[in-house]
Amino acid sequence: MRSSGAGGQHVNKVSSKIELTFNVSTSTGLTDREKELLFKNLQHKITKTSTLLLQCSESRSQHKNKDFAIKRLLLLLKKNLVIPKKRVATKTPKSVIRKRLKSKKHNAEKKSNRKKPPTD
Repeated sequence: MRSSGAGGQHVNKVSSKIELTFNVSTSTGLTDREKELLFKNLQHKITKTSTLLLQCSESRSQHKNKDFAIKRLLLLLKKNLVIPKKRVATKTPKSVIRKRLKSKKHNAEKKSNRKKPPTD
């Protein structure tokens, strides 16, 4: 593909832009669970025909653009195939609750001692 942007006379005769297509549904290197994860996480980048499209025109060299696109694809796959750990809810320890209440009581006593004594 032809790259867009500035480039002078040379830009009109050189095709250095790369468009990488990766069909997720027909891939034999991915399990069904991994395919589901990719469809869920990359739904904005995958077409209706289950093809992942990446374009690269960073360099003026087609070979460098090809390397960049492949690296970007591998990084994208690695990042989106990670299953996040479920958070385990924990209960606040009783000692922490006791310590907090003790400090609150201590501050309340300190402030009440600052008041003027009642006059009868």
